Amino acid sequence: MNRSHVLVTGGAGFIGSHLVERLLRDGKNVTVIDDCSTGSLENLAAARAHSGLRVIAAKVSECAELPDLAASAESIYHLAAAVGVELVMNSCLQTIKTNLTETQRILDAASLHQTPILVASTSEVYGKSLKSAFSEEDDLLIGPSHLSRWSYACSKLMDEFLALAHAREKGTPVIVTRLFNTVGPRQTGRYGMVLPRFIQAAWRGEPLRVYGDGRQTRCFCYVSDTVEALVRLQNTSQARCEVFNVGSTEEVCIGDLAQRVIELLKSSSRIELVPYDQAYAPGFEDMRRRKPVVEKLNRYIGFKPTIGLTEIIERTAASMR
Repeated sequence: MNRSHVLVTGGAGFIGSHLVERLLRDGKNVTVIDDCSTGSLENLAAARAHSGLRVIAAKVSECAELPDLAASAESIYHLAAAVGVELVMNSCLQTIKTNLTETQRILDAASLHQTPILVASTSEVYGKSLKSAFSEEDDLLIGPSHLSRWSYACSKLMDEFLALAHAREKGTPVIVTRLFNTVGPRQTGRYGMVLPRFIQAAWRGEPLRVYGDGRQTRCFCYVSDTVEALVRLQNTSQARCEVFNVGSTEEVCIGDLAQRVIELLKSSSRIELVPYDQAYAPGFEDMRRRKPVVEKLNRYIGFKPTIGLTEIIERTAASMR
């Protein structure tokens, strides 16, 4: 069968919509499957008129055309997933079922036709580890099952095990990517995403609510850098059956991030510290640091993120205003 398009699940989401635009610019025909449960067709507004784009509004697991779409795809990017801390905490069952069921279906379809597939995982799989930076070879330390906060990490880790089992047992050309805090235009604070939430509050002059003591650190990667890494990995045959961290190594405390947003936006807002047990369910645990080791990514595709935090904040704020 002619491999005539690229299939993107979750293509109406934040990262997925940027990936779709990139693939169209590269001259690809793109098919999107998305039920818009957390994404939106508005994210694809700039691309909807493109003759090479087709959008199917459905869950991956309920898409009747999935076998044919996988058979005719030159490659698949699987980004469909439950996202955001607030969604995970409030809809634990939905999170687990969505992540496991949709990934199983797309992997089965890809395996049947040996279609190269990139599965997007998350830095959350590193769990409670106290390491200063996380490598793909590190042990993973997940919290106890009675704390629903860890359900997302476990479901995405099972996605990884599923993908790599398909690679080993069926020869499926699989790549797994662990994304570290991708941010940029079209990301919403609706599900607890910290940077758009801070920017929205700063524009309104409202308090920037920082959970915990604000000393927890993160590394934020601009969405175009994340997309560049995903495309290069998918186009690199040596990356098959491997796991890659994708993210920036520029580390910032969340309290300092809030202050920088206030300063860059010249906002009158103040910072308000909110204890975790007020923001989430009792017993919520957070990762103190989440910094990736990206040497493997650089070694395989010669790439490191290029956009620094100040520019990330300015670009994201400009798109939201």
